[in-house]
Amino acid sequence: MIHTRFTSLLPWATVLAAVASMVLWLFGPEPEIGFAPRTETEDDFRDAAAFADEAPVDMTGTLTAGPGRPASARGAGWPQFRGPDRNNIASSAVSLARTWPEDGPPRRWRVELGDGYAGAAIAHGRVYVLDYDMARRGDVLRCLSLDDGREIWQRFYAVDIRRNHGMSRTTPAVTDRHVVAFGPKSHVTCLDARSGEFLWGIDLEREQGAETPPWYAGQCPLIDDDRVILAPGGPDALLMAVHLDTGALLWKTPNPRLWRMTHSSVVAMEVDGVRMFVYCASGGVVGVAADDGRLLWEYEDWRIGIANVPTPVPIGDDRVFLSGGYNAGSMMLRIRRENGEFVPEPLYRLRPTVSGSVNQTPIVYENHIYHVIPNGQLACLNLEGETLWASGSVHRFGIGPYLIADGLILLLDDDARLTMAEATPTGFRMLARTRVFPDGHEAWAPMALADGLLVLRDFTRMVALDIGSP
Repeated sequence: MIHTRFTSLLPWATVLAAVASMVLWLFGPEPEIGFAPRTETEDDFRDAAAFADEAPVDMTGTLTAGPGRPASARGAGWPQFRGPDRNNIASSAVSLARTWPEDGPPRRWRVELGDGYAGAAIAHGRVYVLDYDMARRGDVLRCLSLDDGREIWQRFYAVDIRRNHGMSRTTPAVTDRHVVAFGPKSHVTCLDARSGEFLWGIDLEREQGAETPPWYAGQCPLIDDDRVILAPGGPDALLMAVHLDTGALLWKTPNPRLWRMTHSSVVAMEVDGVRMFVYCASGGVVGVAADDGRLLWEYEDWRIGIANVPTPVPIGDDRVFLSGGYNAGSMMLRIRRENGEFVPEPLYRLRPTVSGSVNQTPIVYENHIYHVIPNGQLACLNLEGETLWASGSVHRFGIGPYLIADGLILLLDDDARLTMAEATPTGFRMLARTRVFPDGHEAWAPMALADGLLVLRDFTRMVALDIGSP
């Protein structure tokens, strides 16, 4: 039996422990995460037998037309994850206001969405977002008007998904004719971007033995000329390319180490005249040849426990900046050519208390690196990994998104507070701040910017804010 006097102290001890935990979370370094990298085996992958009793998903689904009409696009859109050049920097033609009204930028429209963190792609006056319909139990790719948010069309297909911190969390990729979406259970679909007509679909789990990571797929598809580049991380296909018009397989990268899919996305870069695709798989980082998918290089000393989310960031013609959460920190790799072979060489590694990114991908802008580090502060580094400034304990941004446009950085924190600051290496200078939703929460989806309209969301709502220069 516990002594009565000791028992009376238990509530106070609980309160003090809770307060101490909160202080550490707010002001302390990121906690150590116990993670022992392991070697993948064939048991980690689903083979054809695993699907014997499961009906295949009919990705053709159902097309429904809506009353919306495309906006008259005036400038460059935001046609894929991280924008036109996949670097999270808007076109130089974008001109933004330097101040906002007291109640924030004017709201053009707002729509309700299913639970998730899927970001928008914008092209030709249309906004594309992959959603999940809980009532009908299925993925739905929605095409909205950039003008007023009214739905132009939607295509739905049934796939049963249980809630697990939301469902959809990827950004489509769009061309003049195509829109490609990567569903939560690794269903890849390609539709006509204007009409919503079904063109093709691939079930990466069923067809390539892919293992969808925990919390569902976070990989955003990459369109490269007439090809779609995917990273199934299956036993026979680490990466793959399919034809944009037909979905026909063009090449596969062998996967002898059995590295699996992560939440990270593929990015293109060129080294010594050779175009390649770089991807953070479960066991390390790889570079594969763009022409035929052959493995050019791999680097094993970059593994992230829990969830590998940020995308590699190419810098110049031979460097790649890597960043992660869960005690991973950051590092810079140089890819050099030696005797005809590509060799990854680590230049430096930064501790997680100095640099790292849990959910978002850092931005390289005018030879400086901007990212929100694990304690929630925005930080600016030079390319040698030296911290030039951090925003300070008063200005923390959680794990929400950010982008750069017109010399400004726009950041959305967890509770949907939007901040505008100067993107300069000389220091953190905030220009404006507003709350987008009074009850905003889990506002972690990537933002998109086109024609002066900033499209962002929290867990269940998407809005378009007019932040353009008057």
